[in-house]
Amino acid sequence: MSKPIEITDANFEEVLSTDKPVLVDFWAEWCGPCKMIGPVVEELAGEYDGKAVIAKVDVDSNPQVSAKFGIRSIPTLLFFKNNEIVDKQVGAVPKAVLSQKLEAQLN
Repeated sequence: MSKPIEITDANFEEVLSTDKPVLVDFWAEWCGPCKMIGPVVEELAGEYDGKAVIAKVDVDSNPQVSAKFGIRSIPTLLFFKNNEIVDKQVGAVPKAVLSQKLEAQLN
């Protein structure tokens, strides 16, 4: 099963340079809601393997990426298409909500 790609300040641009939609989960180890949504993001990585890129950013270890996108509360999930932010979700939500947002980017 495919796992989310770990994004760092160093590899962020590389991960985004794809023709597939990209979902990035901004999270931290100490964040309760992040722990709730983490397994959902892992499931999506498996389900969308080959169709979309699913990635995670630890905000404590990668402050540059977090600052670049103005991440103030976590979890924040950003949806990218062609290097542009096309959708955003702040806070833990049901898997169906994230799937729906991803599906919208596949068309």
